[in-house]
Amino acid sequence: MNILYGVPGEGLGHATRSKVVIAHLLAQGHQVCVVSSSRAYHMLAAAFPGRVHEIRGFHLAYRGLAVSKARTAVLTLRTAPDDLRTNFAKYRELLCDFEPELIISDFESFSYLFAKMRRLPIISIDNMQIISRAKLDVTVPKSERGNYNLAQNIVRAKLPRSRHYFVTTFFNLPLRKPNTTLVPPIIRPEVLAAMPTKGSHVLVYQSATTQQNLVSLLQQLPNQEFRVYGFNKEESHGNVQLRAFSEAGFIADLASCRAVVTNGGFSLISEAVFLRKPICAIPIPAQFEQWLNAAEVEQMGYGRHFTTITADNLRAFLYELAGFENVLSGYQQDGNQELFAKLDEELALLATKTEKMPLLS
Repeated sequence: MNILYGVPGEGLGHATRSKVVIAHLLAQGHQVCVVSSSRAYHMLAAAFPGRVHEIRGFHLAYRGLAVSKARTAVLTLRTAPDDLRTNFAKYRELLCDFEPELIISDFESFSYLFAKMRRLPIISIDNMQIISRAKLDVTVPKSERGNYNLAQNIVRAKLPRSRHYFVTTFFNLPLRKPNTTLVPPIIRPEVLAAMPTKGSHVLVYQSATTQQNLVSLLQQLPNQEFRVYGFNKEESHGNVQLRAFSEAGFIADLASCRAVVTNGGFSLISEAVFLRKPICAIPIPAQFEQWLNAAEVEQMGYGRHFTTITADNLRAFLYELAGFENVLSGYQQDGNQELFAKLDEELALLATKTEKMPLLS
Protein backbone atom coordinates (compact mmCIF):
# COMPACT_ATOMS: atom_id res chain seq x y z
CA MET A 1 0.00 0.00 0.00
CA ASN A 2 1.21 3.54 -0.78
CA ILE A 3 1.12 5.56 2.44
CA LEU A 4 1.75 9.27 2.98
CA TYR A 5 2.88 9.85 6.57
CA GLY A 6 2.63 13.34 8.10
CA VAL A 7 4.85 14.27 11.06
CA PRO A 8 4.85 17.71 12.77
CA GLY A 9 8.16 19.45 13.18
CA GLU A 10 7.52 21.02 16.61
CA GLY A 11 9.69 19.04 19.04
CA LEU A 12 11.26 15.68 18.32
CA GLY A 13 8.89 13.43 20.25
CA HIS A 14 6.51 13.02 17.31
CA ALA A 15 9.43 12.28 14.96
CA THR A 16 10.97 9.73 17.31
CA ARG A 17 7.69 7.86 17.65
CA SER A 18 6.78 8.13 13.95
CA LYS A 19 10.21 6.80 13.02
CA VAL A 20 9.34 3.53 14.78
CA VAL A 21 6.00 3.16 12.96
CA ILE A 22 7.46 4.11 9.56
CA ALA A 23 10.19 1.47 9.96
CA HIS A 24 7.53 -1.12 10.75
CA LEU A 25 5.44 -0.16 7.70
CA LEU A 26 8.48 -0.44 5.42
CA ALA A 27 9.34 -3.82 6.91
CA GLN A 28 5.79 -4.96 6.09
CA GLY A 29 6.32 -4.09 2.43
CA HIS A 30 4.39 -0.80 2.26
CA GLN A 31 5.66 2.15 0.23
CA VAL A 32 5.92 5.16 2.54
CA CYS A 33 6.43 8.82 1.69
CA VAL A 34 6.93 11.21 4.62
CA VAL A 35 6.24 14.94 4.94
CA SER A 36 7.60 16.93 7.87
CA SER A 37 9.28 20.18 8.87
CA SER A 38 11.98 21.72 11.04
CA ARG A 39 14.11 19.42 13.21
CA ALA A 40 11.77 16.46 12.69
CA TYR A 41 12.36 16.67 8.94
CA HIS A 42 16.14 16.45 9.37
CA MET A 43 15.89 13.50 11.77
CA LEU A 44 13.55 11.55 9.52
CA ALA A 45 15.42 12.43 6.32
CA ALA A 46 18.59 10.98 7.83
CA ALA A 47 16.72 7.80 8.87
CA PHE A 48 14.84 7.32 5.58
CA PRO A 49 16.89 8.83 2.72
CA GLY A 50 14.86 9.77 -0.33
CA ARG A 51 11.49 9.23 1.37
CA VAL A 52 11.10 12.46 3.34
CA HIS A 53 9.91 15.81 1.95
CA GLU A 54 10.20 19.12 3.77
CA ILE A 55 7.12 21.29 4.30
CA ARG A 56 6.36 24.32 6.45
CA GLY A 57 5.17 23.51 9.95
CA PHE A 58 3.33 25.06 12.89
CA HIS A 59 5.42 26.41 15.78
CA LEU A 60 4.68 27.39 19.36
CA ALA A 61 5.85 30.73 20.72
CA TYR A 62 7.04 31.01 24.32
CA ARG A 63 7.10 33.74 26.94
CA GLY A 64 9.60 32.53 29.54
CA LEU A 65 8.72 28.94 30.44
CA ALA A 66 5.10 29.13 29.29
CA VAL A 67 3.47 28.84 25.88
CA SER A 68 2.24 32.25 24.78
CA LYS A 69 -1.17 31.87 23.11
CA ALA A 70 -1.06 35.42 21.73
CA ARG A 71 2.45 35.11 20.30
CA THR A 72 1.63 31.71 18.80
CA ALA A 73 -1.50 33.13 17.12
CA VAL A 74 0.42 36.08 15.68
CA LEU A 75 3.24 33.82 14.44
CA THR A 76 0.77 31.44 12.80
CA LEU A 77 -1.22 34.19 11.07
CA ARG A 78 1.94 35.89 9.83
CA THR A 79 3.44 32.74 8.30
CA ALA A 80 0.31 30.85 7.22
CA PRO A 81 -0.08 32.21 3.63
CA ASP A 82 3.51 31.41 2.62
CA ASP A 83 3.36 28.08 4.45
CA LEU A 84 0.22 27.03 2.59
CA ARG A 85 1.69 27.93 -0.79
CA THR A 86 4.89 26.02 -0.04
CA ASN A 87 3.09 22.94 1.25
CA PHE A 88 0.57 22.61 -1.54
CA ALA A 89 3.34 23.08 -4.09
CA LYS A 90 5.11 20.19 -2.38
CA TYR A 91 2.00 18.02 -2.59
CA ARG A 92 1.64 18.76 -6.31
CA GLU A 93 5.25 17.65 -6.67
CA LEU A 94 4.52 14.44 -4.74
CA LEU A 95 1.67 13.53 -7.08
CA CYS A 96 4.09 13.39 -9.99
CA ASP A 97 5.70 10.17 -8.77
CA PHE A 98 3.73 8.92 -5.76
CA GLU A 99 0.00 8.25 -5.59
CA PRO A 100 -1.00 7.69 -1.93
CA GLU A 101 -3.79 5.28 -1.02
CA LEU A 102 -3.80 6.15 2.68
CA ILE A 103 -2.73 9.02 4.94
CA ILE A 104 -1.30 8.39 8.40
CA SER A 105 -0.91 11.52 10.53
CA ASP A 106 0.87 11.98 13.83
CA PHE A 107 -1.08 15.15 14.66
CA GLU A 108 0.10 16.82 11.43
CA SER A 109 -2.36 19.07 9.58
CA PHE A 110 -1.22 19.44 5.99
CA SER A 111 -1.24 15.70 5.21
CA TYR A 112 -4.80 15.69 6.58
CA LEU A 113 -5.83 18.53 4.23
CA PHE A 114 -4.22 16.68 1.35
CA ALA A 115 -6.23 13.56 2.25
CA LYS A 116 -9.48 15.51 2.33
CA MET A 117 -8.78 17.07 -1.08
CA ARG A 118 -8.01 13.65 -2.57
CA ARG A 119 -10.80 11.85 -0.65
CA LEU A 120 -8.30 9.46 0.91
CA PRO A 121 -8.75 7.54 4.19
CA ILE A 122 -6.89 8.87 7.23
CA ILE A 123 -5.49 7.04 10.24
CA SER A 124 -4.38 9.05 13.26
CA ILE A 125 -1.56 7.77 15.47
CA ASP A 126 -0.68 10.08 18.37
CA ASN A 127 -1.15 10.68 22.07
CA MET A 128 -2.96 14.02 21.87
CA GLN A 129 -6.35 12.64 20.82
CA ILE A 130 -6.92 11.28 24.32
CA ILE A 131 -7.86 14.84 25.33
CA SER A 132 -10.84 14.74 22.96
CA ARG A 133 -11.75 11.07 22.64
CA ALA A 134 -11.60 9.83 26.26
CA LYS A 135 -13.23 10.75 29.55
CA LEU A 136 -10.68 12.12 32.02
CA ASP A 137 -10.39 10.49 35.43
CA VAL A 138 -8.60 13.42 37.07
CA THR A 139 -10.15 16.65 38.32
CA VAL A 140 -9.12 19.62 36.21
CA PRO A 141 -8.50 22.57 38.56
CA LYS A 142 -9.96 25.97 37.82
CA SER A 143 -6.53 27.29 36.88
CA GLU A 144 -6.29 24.71 34.06
CA ARG A 145 -9.84 24.83 32.70
CA GLY A 146 -9.06 27.48 30.11
CA ASN A 147 -6.06 25.49 28.89
CA TYR A 148 -8.20 22.32 28.87
CA ASN A 149 -10.93 23.95 26.76
CA LEU A 150 -8.34 25.34 24.35
CA ALA A 151 -6.59 21.97 24.06
CA GLN A 152 -9.91 20.19 23.44
CA ASN A 153 -10.83 22.63 20.66
CA ILE A 154 -7.42 22.26 19.01
CA VAL A 155 -7.49 18.47 19.17
CA ARG A 156 -11.06 18.23 17.89
CA ALA A 157 -10.18 20.45 14.93
CA LYS A 158 -6.93 18.71 14.11
CA LEU A 159 -7.97 15.45 12.41
CA PRO A 160 -11.78 15.26 12.47
CA ARG A 161 -13.62 12.33 10.89
CA SER A 162 -10.54 10.17 10.40
CA ARG A 163 -11.10 6.50 9.62
CA HIS A 164 -9.50 5.37 12.88
CA TYR A 165 -7.63 6.86 15.85
CA PHE A 166 -4.85 4.92 17.55
CA VAL A 167 -4.18 6.78 20.79
CA THR A 168 -0.88 6.00 22.49
CA THR A 169 -1.07 6.25 26.28
CA PHE A 170 0.51 4.98 29.50
CA PHE A 171 -2.83 5.39 31.32
CA ASN A 172 -6.17 3.86 30.38
CA LEU A 173 -9.33 5.96 30.26
CA PRO A 174 -12.90 5.14 29.19
CA LEU A 175 -13.49 6.11 25.57
CA ARG A 176 -16.35 8.41 24.59
CA LYS A 177 -15.98 8.40 20.80
CA PRO A 178 -16.05 5.54 18.25
CA ASN A 179 -13.31 4.38 15.89
CA THR A 180 -10.76 4.79 18.66
CA THR A 181 -8.26 2.32 20.10
CA LEU A 182 -5.97 2.92 23.07
CA VAL A 183 -2.54 1.34 22.69
CA PRO A 184 0.63 1.45 24.81
CA PRO A 185 3.17 4.19 24.09
CA ILE A 186 5.54 3.80 21.16
CA ILE A 187 8.99 2.92 22.52
CA ARG A 188 12.06 3.41 20.34
CA PRO A 189 14.23 0.31 19.72
CA GLU A 190 17.19 1.70 21.67
CA VAL A 191 15.04 1.93 24.82
CA LEU A 192 13.50 -1.49 24.19
CA ALA A 193 17.02 -2.91 24.11
CA ALA A 194 18.16 -1.11 27.28
CA MET A 195 18.62 -3.22 30.42
CA PRO A 196 17.29 -1.17 33.37
CA THR A 197 19.36 -1.08 36.54
CA LYS A 198 19.03 0.96 39.71
CA GLY A 199 21.92 3.38 40.01
CA SER A 200 22.49 6.19 42.48
CA HIS A 201 21.79 9.18 40.22
CA VAL A 202 18.60 11.06 39.34
CA LEU A 203 18.12 11.96 35.69
CA VAL A 204 16.91 15.54 35.16
CA TYR A 205 15.60 16.69 31.80
CA GLN A 206 15.07 20.44 31.47
CA SER A 207 13.58 21.34 28.08
CA ALA A 208 13.16 25.07 28.78
CA THR A 209 16.65 26.27 29.67
CA THR A 210 15.42 29.65 30.89
CA GLN A 211 15.29 28.17 34.41
CA GLN A 212 18.83 29.27 35.15
CA ASN A 213 18.61 28.58 38.90
CA LEU A 214 18.26 24.83 38.37
CA VAL A 215 21.85 23.98 39.30
CA SER A 216 21.81 25.95 42.54
CA LEU A 217 18.41 24.44 43.38
CA LEU A 218 19.71 20.89 42.91
CA GLN A 219 22.80 21.70 44.97
CA GLN A 220 20.48 22.10 47.95
CA LEU A 221 20.34 18.28 47.99
CA PRO A 222 24.11 17.65 48.30
CA ASN A 223 23.76 13.95 49.11
CA GLN A 224 22.01 13.22 45.82
CA GLU A 225 23.71 12.98 42.42
CA PHE A 226 21.88 14.66 39.52
CA ARG A 227 22.68 14.22 35.82
CA VAL A 228 21.07 17.10 33.94
CA TYR A 229 20.21 17.22 30.24
CA GLY A 230 18.83 20.24 28.42
CA PHE A 231 21.59 22.85 28.71
CA ASN A 232 23.70 20.92 26.15
CA LYS A 233 26.99 21.44 27.92
CA GLU A 234 29.45 19.29 29.87
CA GLU A 235 30.07 20.81 33.29
CA SER A 236 30.54 19.56 36.84
CA HIS A 237 29.00 21.46 39.74
CA GLY A 238 29.62 19.18 42.70
CA ASN A 239 26.67 16.82 42.91
CA VAL A 240 25.19 18.24 39.69
CA GLN A 241 26.57 17.02 36.37
CA LEU A 242 25.45 18.88 33.22
CA ARG A 243 25.47 16.58 30.20
CA ALA A 244 25.70 17.50 26.52
CA PHE A 245 23.04 15.67 24.57
CA SER A 246 23.95 12.23 23.27
CA GLU A 247 21.22 9.74 22.47
CA ALA A 248 23.31 6.78 23.65
CA GLY A 249 24.45 8.63 26.77
CA PHE A 250 20.95 9.80 27.60
CA ILE A 251 19.45 6.32 27.25
CA ALA A 252 22.25 4.84 29.37
CA ASP A 253 21.63 7.41 32.11
CA LEU A 254 17.87 6.85 31.87
CA ALA A 255 18.17 3.06 32.10
CA SER A 256 20.49 3.23 35.10
CA CYS A 257 18.93 6.08 37.10
CA ARG A 258 16.96 5.70 40.31
CA ALA A 259 14.37 8.32 39.29
CA VAL A 260 13.49 10.90 36.62
CA VAL A 261 12.73 14.60 37.02
CA THR A 262 11.18 16.08 33.89
CA ASN A 263 8.42 18.27 32.51
CA GLY A 264 5.17 16.74 31.28
CA GLY A 265 6.44 15.62 27.89
CA PHE A 266 4.87 12.35 26.77
CA SER A 267 7.93 10.64 25.26
CA LEU A 268 10.26 10.72 28.27
CA ILE A 269 7.47 9.93 30.74
CA SER A 270 6.45 6.94 28.61
CA GLU A 271 10.01 5.66 28.43
CA ALA A 272 10.46 6.13 32.17
CA VAL A 273 7.26 4.17 32.84
CA PHE A 274 8.38 1.42 30.44
CA LEU A 275 11.72 1.16 32.31
CA ARG A 276 9.81 1.40 35.62
CA LYS A 277 11.53 4.58 36.82
CA PRO A 278 9.69 6.84 39.32
CA ILE A 279 8.85 10.24 37.82
CA CYS A 280 8.71 13.75 39.24
CA ALA A 281 6.77 15.74 36.63
CA ILE A 282 6.72 19.54 36.48
CA PRO A 283 4.73 20.43 33.32
CA ILE A 284 5.45 23.54 31.28
CA PRO A 285 2.73 26.10 32.09
CA ALA A 286 -0.16 26.58 29.63
CA GLN A 287 0.36 23.18 27.97
CA PHE A 288 -2.63 21.11 29.06
CA GLU A 289 -1.35 17.88 27.54
CA GLN A 290 1.71 18.14 29.77
CA TRP A 291 -0.49 18.92 32.77
CA LEU A 292 -2.58 15.81 32.04
CA ASN A 293 0.48 13.56 31.72
CA ALA A 294 1.84 14.86 35.02
CA ALA A 295 -1.52 14.49 36.74
CA GLU A 296 -1.80 10.90 35.51
CA VAL A 297 1.71 10.10 36.77
CA GLU A 298 0.49 10.95 40.27
CA GLN A 299 -2.96 9.38 39.74
CA MET A 300 -1.37 6.08 38.65
CA GLY A 301 1.08 6.07 41.57
CA TYR A 302 4.11 6.35 39.31
CA GLY A 303 5.46 9.51 40.91
CA ARG A 304 4.61 13.08 41.83
CA HIS A 305 3.16 16.08 40.01
CA PHE A 306 4.29 19.58 41.04
CA THR A 307 3.63 22.97 39.50
CA THR A 308 7.16 24.15 40.31
CA ILE A 309 10.45 22.47 41.01
CA THR A 310 11.80 23.23 44.47
CA ALA A 311 14.23 21.54 46.83
CA ASP A 312 11.39 20.63 49.20
CA ASN A 313 9.33 19.11 46.37
CA LEU A 314 12.30 17.01 45.28
CA ARG A 315 12.90 15.82 48.84
CA ALA A 316 9.26 14.79 49.15
CA PHE A 317 9.44 12.91 45.85
CA LEU A 318 12.66 11.10 46.67
CA TYR A 319 11.34 10.13 50.10
CA GLU A 320 8.51 8.18 48.42
CA LEU A 321 10.55 6.32 45.78
CA ALA A 322 10.00 2.86 47.27
CA GLY A 323 6.22 3.20 46.94
CA PHE A 324 6.45 4.40 43.35
CA GLU A 325 8.80 1.55 42.47
CA ASN A 326 6.37 -0.95 43.92
CA VAL A 327 3.50 0.33 41.75
CA LEU A 328 5.65 0.56 38.62
CA SER A 329 6.79 -3.05 39.05
CA GLY A 330 3.31 -4.10 37.92
CA TYR A 331 3.43 -2.19 34.63
CA GLN A 332 3.34 -4.49 31.58
CA GLN A 333 4.02 -3.65 27.94
CA ASP A 334 5.14 -5.97 25.14
CA GLY A 335 7.21 -3.44 23.25
CA ASN A 336 5.28 -1.99 20.32
CA GLN A 337 3.60 -5.25 19.34
CA GLU A 338 0.05 -4.27 20.32
CA LEU A 339 0.06 -1.16 18.12
CA PHE A 340 1.73 -2.97 15.23
CA ALA A 341 -0.78 -5.83 15.31
CA LYS A 342 -3.81 -3.55 15.44
CA LEU A 343 -2.42 -1.21 12.77
CA ASP A 344 -1.66 -4.15 10.46
CA GLU A 345 -5.20 -5.42 11.00
CA GLU A 346 -6.67 -2.02 10.10
CA LEU A 347 -4.51 -1.77 6.97
CA ALA A 348 -5.57 -5.26 5.90
CA LEU A 349 -9.23 -4.31 6.28
CA LEU A 350 -8.66 -1.14 4.31
CA ALA A 351 -6.83 -3.01 1.54
CA THR A 352 -9.70 -5.49 1.26
CA LYS A 353 -12.24 -2.66 1.06
CA THR A 354 -10.15 -0.84 -1.58
CA GLU A 355 -9.92 -3.96 -3.75
CA LYS A 356 -13.72 -4.28 -3.78
CA MET A 357 -14.33 -0.64 -4.76
CA PRO A 358 -14.72 0.18 -8.46
CA LEU A 359 -12.08 2.43 -9.95
CA LEU A 360 -13.09 6.10 -10.31
CA SER A 361 -12.74 7.57 -13.76
